[in-house]
Amino acid sequence: STMRERKATDPPHSSTDLSEGKEKLRLRQEVGLISGVSLIAGTMIGSGIFMSPEWVLHHMGNPSSSLLIWAACGLLAMFGALSYAELGTIIKESGGEYIYILRIFGSFPAFLFAYTSVILVRPAGLAAVCLSFAEYAVAPFYPGCSPPQVVVKCTAAACILLLTIINCLNVRLATSVMNVFTAAKLLALLVIIVGGLVLLAKGQTQSFQNGFQGTTAGIGAVGVAFYQGLWSYDGWNNLNYVTEELKKPEVTLPRALMIAIPLVTCLYLLVNVSYLAAMTPSELLSSGAVAVTWGDKVLGSWAWLISLSVALSTFGSSNGTFFSGGRVCYIAAREGHMPDILSMAHVRCLTPSPALMFTSMMSLIMIISGNFTSIVNLFSFIAWLFYGMTISGLLYLKIKKPELPRSYKVPIIIPIIVLIAAVYLVLAPIIDQPQIEILYIIPFIVSGVILYFPLVHFKCHPRFLQSITLHLQLLLEVAPTTRDVN
Repeated sequence: STMRERKATDPPHSSTDLSEGKEKLRLRQEVGLISGVSLIAGTMIGSGIFMSPEWVLHHMGNPSSSLLIWAACGLLAMFGALSYAELGTIIKESGGEYIYILRIFGSFPAFLFAYTSVILVRPAGLAAVCLSFAEYAVAPFYPGCSPPQVVVKCTAAACILLLTIINCLNVRLATSVMNVFTAAKLLALLVIIVGGLVLLAKGQTQSFQNGFQGTTAGIGAVGVAFYQGLWSYDGWNNLNYVTEELKKPEVTLPRALMIAIPLVTCLYLLVNVSYLAAMTPSELLSSGAVAVTWGDKVLGSWAWLISLSVALSTFGSSNGTFFSGGRVCYIAAREGHMPDILSMAHVRCLTPSPALMFTSMMSLIMIISGNFTSIVNLFSFIAWLFYGMTISGLLYLKIKKPELPRSYKVPIIIPIIVLIAAVYLVLAPIIDQPQIEILYIIPFIVSGVILYFPLVHFKCHPRFLQSITLHLQLLLEVAPTTRDVN
């Protein structure tokens, strides 16, 4: 059958079980509706809304058309999330895209997803968030000019190293940091929205007076604008990574999505309107940190509050990205698609420290070699490639396997729209505005194909790899983990 059978699971026998440690500390209780909404919205509201507006405007050429892109991104995220909600009620396992691709299409495409996700997508997301944190953290020290790139990159690298220490030491500490910093991001957004409404009430509407004059018409430019906007909505699929922990997933999953994503979309639109009320389009385009420039214009001597709030917000968001980053890595290693060392846990801290250290190392490489815009474009291209594959899997199940039990059904037109959008987002920038970062992906995926057959399919594991794994175990004080029982 096409729906792949789950592998037999080992009985739990050790308190150092990673899944047990993570579930006990990270998601100790079942996730209900309110916590589900918080998980989605808290992950989505990160660095994007403070960094991407100038790039969406840059590629669209007009404030009104850029607002349309923000609204369209919210609608697309909603459609994608509803499609994932049906998948989550058919395949009730944690792991998101990886587990859906594995169960529907089999081992080979699932390996390619895990390979690109663990080595590129997750580290790219973390690098982009940490770069935005660094922009805001150092902005107050360089008033009236952009901070040097070397300072920004060193600050972002320090942020990643601090997150590595926090997440490797204690899972409770990591979750506490995430919860505390959520308040900062909501406060920053509300201050910006209220300030913008006051400016509009005073008649500052000049940015909206030219309608759609000067709008960019190129399909590639629109695709790249979507990349920058959708980066801010990334996280709409996060609840599918913890499906096994949801209370009544058939009800909670779709309801949480229907509350959280429209809420975030409204907040984003209001924040963008506020930016444009305070700044002219040219001022917004020349700003390295949009929210800081807004604070300078609107709050005056209190502008440092915005910079502080956004820095705290993006740090909290990067912690969340880092914290959840080990999940796909762990599950892929559990299924035999990643080196054994990445599925091991620290014997005392019960944290997936090898996976976290590996993610940290790859993120540092990306920070050194790239900038925010290029990293987001790379992240978005790969992400939508696999979102499209996952959605095509749902369409396959709807057409060929309608008898499978599912408590929630999305109208078939919605996944079709998402699939068309995914194909457009993958192809349009390549055809119209090929980016050098995207060209790097082709040899990378080819390398994944080459590695799959000897290492996974034929299970050819050289002796020296076993020796390296043993030495790393001793050095990092980690032990093998058992699989999830459910």
